Amino acid sequence: MLVKRALRLSKECGMDSEGHAKGYWYGKDPGQKAIAIDVLNALRDYRASEQAMRRRTRSSMGMGEKDLLALRYLFEAEAAGKVMKPKDLGDKLGITSASMTTLIDRLVESGHIRREPHPTDRRALILKATPGSDQEVRHTLGGMHRRMLDAACALSPDESQVVVNFLQHMREALDTIDEEPEAPGQTPPS
Repeated sequence: MLVKRALRLSKECGMDSEGHAKGYWYGKDPGQKAIAIDVLNALRDYRASEQAMRRRTRSSMGMGEKDLLALRYLFEAEAAGKVMKPKDLGDKLGITSASMTTLIDRLVESGHIRREPHPTDRRALILKATPGSDQEVRHTLGGMHRRMLDAACALSPDESQVVVNFLQHMREALDTIDEEPEAPGQTPPS
């Protein structure tokens, strides 16, 4: 009874079978726009799944979001043969030096990173992820990364290029800062 009522209400409210609002943000235009809305809904579903996975990972590893992101940046720097100073990591994370010090202390204490002398500047320190933290992340996320790679490998080269282009366009759309919206009834400046 409840399920039938929910389905009836979702149809009346313009919802699809997945519970997405058809055209909530984008109007109710049929055709190509409807297909585009399906794509955006699929992207929203992916983002929701990714956020849920990140919450589960943080919980299982007992770490915060910035902690995991810091580890990721340290792994990337090491793979590229680069060193990471605390200030550089703080800039990447977008946090103050005081917050960075707290984060570093916490990750050193938990055994996920270590401070080392800079190889060429004896006044500076660098940060490195410990082998144990690399193993822990690989153990926690390895299966998911393999499934994601399998999904990407299933695409043809043409399909892959379409997806890459789409995601780059979406990133550009999100990175673009809109100008101040006009007040209703106001004419734009000439």
